[in-house]
Amino acid sequence: MNFATIDGKRIEHDYPYDPSYGYSREDLLAIAPPEEPDGFAAFWQARYQRALSQTPKPRLKNTGQSLGKWNVYSLVYTSTDNYTLAGWALLPSNQEIRRGFVVGHGYGGREAPDPHLPFNDAALLFPCSRGISLSKHPDLPSDPEQHVVHGIEDLDRYLIGGCVDDLWVAVSAMLELFPETAGNVNLLGISFSGGINMLAAPWDNRIRRVHSNVPTFGQQALRMKLATVGSGHGVQEFERLHPGVAERTLSFFDAANTARHMKIPTHLACARFDPAVAPPGQFAIYNALPENLRQLFTLTAGHHDYPDQLKEDTLLLRELCTFFEPSGAAS
Repeated sequence: MNFATIDGKRIEHDYPYDPSYGYSREDLLAIAPPEEPDGFAAFWQARYQRALSQTPKPRLKNTGQSLGKWNVYSLVYTSTDNYTLAGWALLPSNQEIRRGFVVGHGYGGREAPDPHLPFNDAALLFPCSRGISLSKHPDLPSDPEQHVVHGIEDLDRYLIGGCVDDLWVAVSAMLELFPETAGNVNLLGISFSGGINMLAAPWDNRIRRVHSNVPTFGQQALRMKLATVGSGHGVQEFERLHPGVAERTLSFFDAANTARHMKIPTHLACARFDPAVAPPGQFAIYNALPENLRQLFTLTAGHHDYPDQLKEDTLLLRELCTFFEPSGAAS
């Protein structure tokens, strides 16, 4: 058994490497984003316009189930490349809908919606990204290490780009289903979907605010050099077998680069210790955000259980309640 010490807190683990990577908080806050490739903004703006032209044809079906204050619906919509996306919607049983949240998932997928979210006056959509959970497809891998490299040799066909499309089209679906949410559609994401949020949000002026928890896809060049498990390991293995093939694509799909272009208040929860999403990549995203738009919550660890986890999660949720209120302001 190994251990790391984060601000005096001992975290035990059995990884053959240090998931804090020896970075102090000051070190993490000094990590610079990578150099932006030529044509970066034009690539994303064109991709967004293509996704905006997609007709989502969203369908909700009442499951007859309830989870506390929520009525549970099944959700289906059509994303780009004619992929059918499925998931859930939670609608308040006793309150008027005034805002909307598109809630993503990690690379482990999603088996159910999250009824603990405290946004009582909101429509909550929980779509599964293409290839994952309810949106599995015979042509797409569902294993994270394979999913994250599918099509990586082609900038326009990389599967992660399709997942960004899925998020944009989910916003279109939200606005079609609940036009009263216009001007108050927000994003919540963790790990995989936290990174997708950061790739998608800078280009979509329909989104009001965004929160990403331990977001991935940050500082790709550095991320490739740090020992890791999960999807990051999949990219490293691909690079080992196919040297140089993914380099150009990864520079365009770097959430620390898109973060520079963010125009809306953004709240990040970044971890000091994380075996699956290296903290330097997470903090690189935060550091790249415009200072007047960013807000940081520092977690002791991500993708790993630790003694203060429940306490920190409770504090984070309380902070997000304030952040997403109309009067909440990023600082």
